[in-house]
Amino acid sequence: MIPAMDRFARYSWFALAYNVAVILWGTAVRATGSGAGCGSHWPLCNGEVLPRAPRIETIIELTHRVTSSLAGLVVIGLVVMAFRMRPRGHAARRAAVLSLVFILTEGAVGAGLVLFELVADNQSMARAMFMATHLVNTFFLLAFLTLTAHFASGGKPFRWRGRGGGLMALGLGALIVAGVSGAVAALGDTLFPSATLADALKQDLSPTAHLLIRLRVLHPVISVAAGLFMALLAARAMSDPATARLAVSARWTAGLVVAQIAAGVVNVLLLAPVWMQVVHLLLADLLWISAILLAAQALATGEVEAGFEKAG
Repeated sequence: MIPAMDRFARYSWFALAYNVAVILWGTAVRATGSGAGCGSHWPLCNGEVLPRAPRIETIIELTHRVTSSLAGLVVIGLVVMAFRMRPRGHAARRAAVLSLVFILTEGAVGAGLVLFELVADNQSMARAMFMATHLVNTFFLLAFLTLTAHFASGGKPFRWRGRGGGLMALGLGALIVAGVSGAVAALGDTLFPSATLADALKQDLSPTAHLLIRLRVLHPVISVAAGLFMALLAARAMSDPATARLAVSARWTAGLVVAQIAAGVVNVLLLAPVWMQVVHLLLADLLWISAILLAAQALATGEVEAGFEKAG
């Protein structure tokens, strides 16, 4: 029997936590307008390995690149440990490999943002589409890192077919859509800051406003709807007392929905300061991780479909 928290399991949770930290630092890069801190050069920074007399924007961007590169090495280590410490066919192996795939595509999208100069003050819709792609890729990366840690810690394989699987997939899809709308809204906040809440509302309602500003109005509506739907799924899953892990994930998911909605309100009232954008994204990442664990535990083979049957 595999220990619930052996060295590989602990390392898996560390890999997930480290990647969340890197993602949050990436938000600081975007929110502070430091994405062009290394110019349009990649992987070099302003044409140098170590730039001389760097500006603060250069330091912020270069730090993000270094920590992102280390994240890639962390995930490579995760794959190596998965193949050394788990038997052939183990679910943690597959999840670790997919984590590696998505961290490579994460780096590719980040490089594309720099090389195509879709950073700093760029207001094009191409940048918004890249940001949306970046967010979706990030969510998939976190999903497979979470599943790696889940399986490494004794979590059972799961399947989407059967009662509840379609609803869970719909709930996770709704969270992705909410995340994409949030990425676009955050970009609008960065590019078109407002001095007061009244000015922000005037911008949002102006028919001549930039498309990024008009799109950010949709984010609160989408996020609240997605969050409430996910909270409903968590409540339905809690109706089955079969596993303690499932109950914990359900409570965390419901609680994080409430916290995220509250953070969104505060973010709007404070006109999206950098620190609040980081907190908002942290809660979004934690909610996504919790929802992935909820789905994995609720759909585990031979465990709980009864919760959905009883609630239905």
